Amino acid sequence: MNEEYINQKDTTMKPGVINLAEKLSLFSEQWSPKIIAQMNEHHFKLVKLSGEFVWHAHEHTDEVFIVLEGELTIDFRDGAAVLGPGEMIVIPKGVEHRPRADEECRVMLVEYAGTVNTGDVESDFSAPSDEWI
Repeated sequence: MNEEYINQKDTTMKPGVINLAEKLSLFSEQWSPKIIAQMNEHHFKLVKLSGEFVWHAHEHTDEVFIVLEGELTIDFRDGAAVLGPGEMIVIPKGVEHRPRADEECRVMLVEYAGTVNTGDVESDFSAPSDEWI
């Protein structure tokens, strides 16, 4: 496997295969997204989710959730969306939402580089927005 694809000081991506299962095996913490790739100004992040997150919004950017394993519910103030493996949702900027998962769910996020996971809310769930794995 080619692991020579990231130069973390210079955000230029080098071609190479990224194995999602391998990357997911490198961490266990919940609600702490890890960057695995950058495309233009966007980060691809892996995250493990279990339990309930905080209500929040991202005022200046959309956010994409792609479920790899498990089931993810995204609560909105007027309803909820339930996603299973192979499904995705785009949360438009400014839309308040709360992700939750009854059992561990593994998700890929696609969001603007530097996006804080809790958006406009300061919380114990707030994680670094620049952690590569």
